[in-house]
Formats: sequence, C-alpha cells, structure tokens
Amino acid sequence: MSSHPDRECPLDGDTHPQDMIPSKKSAVLVDGVVLNGPTTDARAGEKFVEEACRLIMEEVVLKATDVSEKVCEWQPPEQLKQLLDLEMRDTGEPHHRLLELCQDVIRYSVKTNHPRFFNQLYAGLDYYSLVARFMTEALNPSVYTYEVSPVFLLVEEAVLKKMIEFIGWKEGDGIFNPGGSVSNMYAMNLARYKYCPEIKEKGLSGLPRLILFTSAECHYSMKKAASFLGIGTENVCFVETDGRGKMIPAELERQIWQASKEGAAPFLVCATSGTTVLGAFDPLDEIADICERHGLWLHVDASWGGSALMSRKYRKLLQGIHRADSVAWNPHKMLMAGIQCCALLVKDKSDLLKKCYSAKASYLFQQDKFYDISYDTGDKSIQCSRRPDAFKFWMTWKALGTLGLEERVNRALALSRYLAEEIKKREGFKLLLEPEYANICFWYIPPSLREMEEGPEFWEKLNLVAPAIKERMMKKGSLMLGYQPHRGKVNFFRQVVISPQVSREDMDFLLDEIDLLGRDM
Repeated sequence: MSSHPDRECPLDGDTHPQDMIPSKKSAVLVDGVVLNGPTTDARAGEKFVEEACRLIMEEVVLKATDVSEKVCEWQPPEQLKQLLDLEMRDTGEPHHRLLELCQDVIRYSVKTNHPRFFNQLYAGLDYYSLVARFMTEALNPSVYTYEVSPVFLLVEEAVLKKMIEFIGWKEGDGIFNPGGSVSNMYAMNLARYKYCPEIKEKGLSGLPRLILFTSAECHYSMKKAASFLGIGTENVCFVETDGRGKMIPAELERQIWQASKEGAAPFLVCATSGTTVLGAFDPLDEIADICERHGLWLHVDASWGGSALMSRKYRKLLQGIHRADSVAWNPHKMLMAGIQCCALLVKDKSDLLKKCYSAKASYLFQQDKFYDISYDTGDKSIQCSRRPDAFKFWMTWKALGTLGLEERVNRALALSRYLAEEIKKREGFKLLLEPEYANICFWYIPPSLREMEEGPEFWEKLNLVAPAIKERMMKKGSLMLGYQPHRGKVNFFRQVVISPQVSREDMDFLLDEIDLLGRDM
C-alpha cells in the first residue's frame, strides 16, 4: 500500500455520467485505485432518478386507466431485439440515452394495469402498493434479522397475524415467499418433515415410498415441488374431479386406501381453493374429515381463491379452511398487492417452520444479541435474502381497510356475474359452466360454425378460433385475454376480473371486440 501526498487527482472534465473521482489532496491509492471520497456523482444520480420517476408517472401511472391506450405494442421477438438496444458495452451511456431506453421498455411492455388486461390471475394498479414498492426498492432491505429490517419484520408479523385470523385459526405461523409455487413447495416439505423429521439430517435413503394426493385440477407447481424435493412425480396421485372441477372426496379416500394397500406411505393431501382454469373450490370439510381419519397433513392451495376470505358474502367458498394444517394465499392476485406477495400460513405454533428449515448460521443468527432474537425470522426461510413483500399488502390494507378489501372482492365477483349473464344473452357466445368465482370460461362461435352440428368437425374448427382471435387482439393491442384447451374441451377463453378499474363498459367491450375480431372466421 502506498500513499502519494503530493499527487492531486484530476477531475474528469467530461459531464458523461461515469463514476467521477473528486480532486483531493493527499490522495490514497491502492493498486492504482483512488480511495479518497465517494466515486459516484450523487447530484447526477439524483437527477436521473427524478427524471425517471417523472417518466414512470407520465407513461405508466397516469395512463393506467386510459382505455384509449394499447394494452401492448406487439412485436415478435426478433423484431423487438432490433428495436431495443440490448447490448451491454465497456463504457456507460449518458443519462438522456438511458431515459430513452426506459421509454422503450415501457412502450413495448405489456400494460398489466390496463383496464382491459385480463390475461392472468393478477391485473390492475393499486396506488398504495406501488408507493410501498417504491419505498422498499429505494431502501433495499432484506428481511432476515431484526437488526437490518426492524420495521418490515414487524409489518410481516402483523400481516401474517391478521391473515391467520381470516383463515379462522386462533394462532399460527407463516412466512412470505416468492410465489404460490414456492409456498406449495414449503408446505409439501413441511408435511414430509412432520411425517419423518429424520429426513432433515439423513436424507431420502431408508424412507418408505412417500405418496401425496391432489386434485386433477391442481396447480402444476405440485408436480414441480414433488420433483424438486425428490418425492418424484410418479408419487403424486391426481384425484378425479366432478363436472365443476372439484375434487371428489370418495375418490380421494379410495386412492388413499389403495396406496396404503400397495405399501406406500401417504403423508399429504393438497386441496385447491380456486383452481387456475375453472376457479373451482374443493370441498374442504369433507377432505379434512378424510385427512383426520388417515392422519394426513392437509394443505390448501388458496393462492387464487384465498382472497374470498375477505368477503363475508363469498368466504363460504372456503368453508372448512380452518381445518387445514397449512394454506397458501397470494394477496398479489385478487387483492392487487403487487407481484410478488405470497404467504404460506401454518396452523402449527411449535416452531415447526424453523425446525424444518433452520440451518443456524452463526454469522447471522447469533444467540447473544442485545435484543429479542425471536424477531430474527430468517432461519425459518429457505432463502437468505428475502424481500419485504408483506409491506405492499400492509400499505394497501391500511389505506382501504378490511371493508375496502372486501368491496374489491365483491365488485370483481359482481362484474364476473354480469359478464356471465351477458354471454348467455349474446348469439355466438357459450359458457362452459356457471362461474363460481372470477373465472369466466366461454367459447366464441363465429357465424360460419353456428349452424353446424356439434360433431368432431365442429370441435376441430372451433379449436382454431380462440388462438386466431388472440393473435388479432394482441396485434391490435385492444385487450389481452387468455385461452386454453382443458381436459377434453377444445380451446376456450378464460376471462378473469380483478382490477377495480374495470367497469361494466369494459365487460361489454370485451364481448363486442371478440365478435368484431372473429365474425369473419
């Protein structure tokens, strides 16, 4: 290490926003690097943040409710690569160019907060959650110890406690995770640990063939979790559903008996409250009875349907959820807390989460800290760094209150009912089934098929309609709507109402636009 007291460091005269070395007497150099003073130009950085925030406000927030804007400016991948400057270079680029890049990113991204974005199980802009995200992005916390994240750990505790109340438990535990898929994986692993705690140290060797049961309509994350955890996808038993997509309890019990007779070890049943496609709710009380008889952990994937718990009118859809051992619930869906905001809630209060996941890192979770270390919750997470996702939901809940969240659910479901009734009235539209939740599944039958008998040729032709209309709406940018085939049924549209910015007029527009785009087929 050497110092050069006589050497002054010249300032870079260029105003280019590169790291700038301030002029200092007695500069200290190590390996040719000047160590005196900060090397970033704070004023230039602050100005860039200010201008970028103005751009976000003008191009995203203020246009979020404007139906005259496009939902997306569609470009195929190769074309978009040409339009965007994706190359990273040796030297940094000036701020005006970075702002142009920001503008391009906004222009060619899908506007998921547009009132006519119906493509996924999330949509819309919640202003309070957005401000919470701005704050956490700026503060850049990681939620594992109280010393580095005091406010956000207390917020998470408060939110989890309230969600546990809505499930109907007197007490419980929980943690926010990066997605409902991760919550389901947590629950599967937790159920396995409860069944055979020695697996944490000894691993899979010597274990019986563990087997779990879930609905044939479950989320695909159940298979992924079984694969990831070494349980194996062949040990996931898919239980048949009825015509509305609900798990059939008698079939569940039959499969449990069958698996036991074959020498397998049943340990978990995963029920679904709000299936992805049909929006079906499994009969939780009957499933809980079976789990109690056989001593099985009951997990409820309520990632989508859990928000109905906020509504006194619709919480009956989840009748019996209080009997579950664990629940996945995603406030970023119906309650619009901003992606991602997903909780795993656990009835057990004996520190089962921590026992299952703790690795006791002595450099992070020291036992001799000067404060109550029970607030160092990071050891019950599979992550180390973890985002303060609960804060987004907390801010929205504080702003709207429980009654405001309830109104959000009730309005979305009322609009869903309105759309279903309109579909029944209109020629060329056909519901797959009466909706139970906010998923409206329907076919559009173009004029050329309306007189055709519903035989193989009819269904073959109808299968091509939804993808073709989807292509037209994407290229036009007028709306976004999902479609899929499902269990023997050819391609149909799945419309989902979530955002409070959606109106009755948007429901009418959706049907009018589909008819406009498909009437020549």
